[in-house]
Amino acid sequence: MAYEFIIAERHDGVALITLNRPDKLNALSFGLMSEVGDALTEYENDDAIKAVILTGAGERAFSAGADIHEMAGLSSEELARRADKRGQISWHIASYTKPIIGAINGLAYGGAALLSSSLDLRIGCEKTQFRFLAATYGRVNSTWSLPALVGMPKAKELLYTDRAVGVEEAAQIGLLNQVVPSAKLVESAIEMGQMIAKNDPRMVQGIKRLLHEGMGLDWQGRYELEDEARATWLTSGHPRDGFKDFLARKGKPAAA
Repeated sequence: MAYEFIIAERHDGVALITLNRPDKLNALSFGLMSEVGDALTEYENDDAIKAVILTGAGERAFSAGADIHEMAGLSSEELARRADKRGQISWHIASYTKPIIGAINGLAYGGAALLSSSLDLRIGCEKTQFRFLAATYGRVNSTWSLPALVGMPKAKELLYTDRAVGVEEAAQIGLLNQVVPSAKLVESAIEMGQMIAKNDPRMVQGIKRLLHEGMGLDWQGRYELEDEARATWLTSGHPRDGFKDFLARKGKPAAA
């Protein structure tokens, strides 16, 4: 499929989606977000794709956030209609069945900070910086996503103050899983995606579902959720199949 605002590529089991409005700091226009949603739907239905990466074009920004100029020119009715569609896309990203990795190549402000916080994993570089700006502009977001990453006290601080979070702090508080040089950012994200892609996709996706569904449950509740999954929709195969390569290296028979 041809896109106007994103670039979609495939790298051996991993899809790479690049937000491609560098002249606008990859601002999240309605058209761009719609294309992201379409690409994600395509990859979700493609068994060859095991993980997806999101990054931004250019040297400065993953994304500067919502396209304020676009929003300012719309009627209240059109804003409401688009907000509903955006909400559907945002929840699709947050609840996506396959792992999504953010290669955060620069600024991630406002709506882009929210987007980043809803991904599974985030890799940053020396240019990475976050700001959760909603309260500054009389809006609200990220109250459901950010505490799961950084804890409630730090989430309150970042959402109340809108201050910038640099790459070192982001790594310390859990906003970033890894930090690499900017020249190796996308390469590192693809490597991580391909590590994921080598594993059993049913189990990877099942683990993601269990982690998300287990949020808010107590210790025993999470245990019981996993136990029920193993007995029903996430059953394991025979160890002879899962450990076939290991058994072959050890000279064990494939069947006993």
